[in-house]
Amino acid sequence: MLAVALSGCTTGGIAAVANQGFVSGDGTLTRLAVDQRKSPVEFAGTTLDGKPFDVAQHRGQVVVVNVWGSWCPPCIVEAPGLQAVHALTAKDGVVFIGVDTKDNTAAAQAHERRFGVTYPSITDNGGRVLLQLRGSLPPTATPSTLVLDRRGRVAARVVGRVDRIVLRGLVEDALAEQPGA
Repeated sequence: MLAVALSGCTTGGIAAVANQGFVSGDGTLTRLAVDQRKSPVEFAGTTLDGKPFDVAQHRGQVVVVNVWGSWCPPCIVEAPGLQAVHALTAKDGVVFIGVDTKDNTAAAQAHERRFGVTYPSITDNGGRVLLQLRGSLPPTATPSTLVLDRRGRVAARVVGRVDRIVLRGLVEDALAEQPGA
């Protein structure tokens, strides 16, 4: 009886991540007040389409950083929501960047095509970008999502799958802050 009840929950939901050989976060949300934020995050890399990306070039804009992999079931579940929030907030100058980890380029590009992802992702097979993100609220699981304020500081972090409504609220909060805050 229990097996029947559980089997109904595994069609693409969070229960589908069991026994996949990795630890996913539980969706824990951490928000930092402006006066609790540390130094701006610094990272750079090469996107899946071979272009350079440096987060420092986006100071003055709210930036959403999503750590993901095409092999990660919760990343697959959250992809449409991330793209939806990106589409809704692009007009406000919000920058989205993915950090594709432990993946190969062909699989990552197929994932982006499958879910219509239009924002860029940095390739991070060696873990160098993740190392650059250590410090104030680093991503600690795949997926993890960081919202950076206009000064490049971590304003919020979600460890695990991020809900589109929660993400939109975090982005709107960061947008509402005074630019010099």
